[in-house]
Amino acid sequence: MTPNGRAAPADAPAAPPIVHARFTVGDVVRHRLLDFRGVIFDVDPVFANTEEWYQAIPEGIRPSKEQPFYHLLAENAEASYVAYVSQQNLESDRSDEPIEHPAIDGLFDGFSDGRYRLRREHRH
Repeated sequence: MTPNGRAAPADAPAAPPIVHARFTVGDVVRHRLLDFRGVIFDVDPVFANTEEWYQAIPEGIRPSKEQPFYHLLAENAEASYVAYVSQQNLESDRSDEPIEHPAIDGLFDGFSDGRYRLRREHRH
């Protein structure tokens, strides 16, 4: 049924299940399987990248698309970069250490209690 009480067309795509984001902008997280961590700067409620990107993930570890995906300013021992990661592959980073990424200062204006504060001009 549609919100106005009419039956949905038979060929209408099924709505994804409602999934709540476990993390929010400014949270510092760590990848569960790979050796990197980062700060979240955007959240997609479901997968919103290209099919080519999705298919490049090895099938054995390819996550479901029907979950939140997070944009991270990420770092590992060798580099800083932007990452796009499913909720199932993230966990909170409890190190209380800041992220060393060159774009941090453009988006955030402070780090305390293990998380970043988004700059006023980027808040909704």
